[in-house]
Amino acid sequence: MKNTIGIGIETPRKECKDRKCPFHGKLTVKGRSVRGWIIRLSSTRTGTIQWQRAYYIQKYERYEKRRSRLHVHLPACLNINVGDKVKAVQTRPISKTKNFVVVEVIK
Repeated sequence: MKNTIGIGIETPRKECKDRKCPFHGKLTVKGRSVRGWIIRLSSTRTGTIQWQRAYYIQKYERYEKRRSRLHVHLPACLNINVGDKVKAVQTRPISKTKNFVVVEVIK
């Protein structure tokens, strides 16, 4: 069963039987989307993404670099490695710390 998830991303060609896949399972996406780099992979289809942002410090009238990290679900139909730039979209809580799922690998 193939789903169009409604955000203009084409469905991966590889088929998977993951229930928590937004393309081939029953997981719906909603809310925020973030882009970042995969910095850590786990054997339980979990990964950590990180991205940098500029934070303004009013006292010095300058910006500093800060980083944000998220735990994301990695569907089996996407081939994801450490160092890949990915797009993750918010979904219902998948586990205690995971509320996002990877939907696209950005080349």
